[in-house]
Amino acid sequence: MPTRTPPLPSLYYALLSALGFALMTVCVKLTSARDIPVLEIVAARALVSLILSYLDIRSKGLAPLGRHRGLLLARGLVGTLALMCVYYAVTTLPLAEATLLQYLHPVFTAMLAWYFLGERVHRFTLICILLSLSGLSAMLVPGLSSADQALPWFSVVAALLGACGSAVAYILVKKLSGKEDSSVIILYFPLVALPVSLLLLGDQLVMPDLPTLGLLLLVGVFTQVGQVGLTKALQGEAANKVVAYSYVQILFSILLGWLVFAEIPALWTLVGGGLILLGALFNLMSRHRG
Repeated sequence: MPTRTPPLPSLYYALLSALGFALMTVCVKLTSARDIPVLEIVAARALVSLILSYLDIRSKGLAPLGRHRGLLLARGLVGTLALMCVYYAVTTLPLAEATLLQYLHPVFTAMLAWYFLGERVHRFTLICILLSLSGLSAMLVPGLSSADQALPWFSVVAALLGACGSAVAYILVKKLSGKEDSSVIILYFPLVALPVSLLLLGDQLVMPDLPTLGLLLLVGVFTQVGQVGLTKALQGEAANKVVAYSYVQILFSILLGWLVFAEIPALWTLVGGGLILLGALFNLMSRHRG
C-alpha cells in the first residue's frame, strides 16, 4: 500500500507565503516603473488570482460562493483596500522600508486575535514580537529622523493603513477557517478586488507591452502562492504565531531590494534584520514547547 505524504507543517506554508509576497512586491515595483497605475496593477493581480482560484475550486468540486457570504465579502473588501494602500507604498518607497512599515500588522493581528478570537499570546510569541518590533525601530527610525533620507509621509501613512487592513483581513480569515474551504476564502479576495479597482481606475487604463504584461501576470501568480500559503498556515496554527513567522518576508525584501533595485541596506537595516531573525528563533521555541 503506497505511503501517504503528510501535509506540510504550518511553518513551511508561512515561509512559502512570505517568499511569494516578497516576489510579488518586486514585480509590482518593476511594473510601476513602466508607468502602469497602481489600480491597474491591483486589477491585473485580481484577474489572475480570480482565474486561478476558480480553476482550483472547480477541481475540488466546491460551491464557489460559500456559505458565510457576509464574512467572505468583508474579508474581500478589507483586503482590497489594504492592498491598494500597500501597493501605493511599494511603488513610492524603497522595497525594504515599504515592507517594514506594512509589517507592523502582526502587532495589530495579535491584539485583535486576543480580543476577538480569544487566542492567548504565548510567552515566546510575545518575545518574538518585541524583538521584531525592536528590529523594525532600528531599521526605520534612523531613516525617518534623517533630513536627507526622510520618507514621504503620505506613503508612510498609506503603508500603515495597509498594515491595519491586513491585520483585520487576517482575523477574518481565521474566523472563516474551519467554516469555509481555503480556496473559497481565497476566491473572494479577487472577486471583490477586480470590480472595485476597475471602477476606481476609470479611464486611466494603460495598455501594457509584452514584457509589462508578463510582469503583471507574475504579480498575480506570486500573489496566489502567498495567499495559498498564508491561508493554509492560518488553518493549522494560531493567528499570532503565523504572522510572527511571516516576518521573514522582511529579510526576503531586503535581499531582493539589493539584488533587483541596487538598494543597499544600511547598518541599522542589518541590525534590525538580526533582531527579527532572533525573534523568529524564539517563535520556533514556542512551537516546539507548544
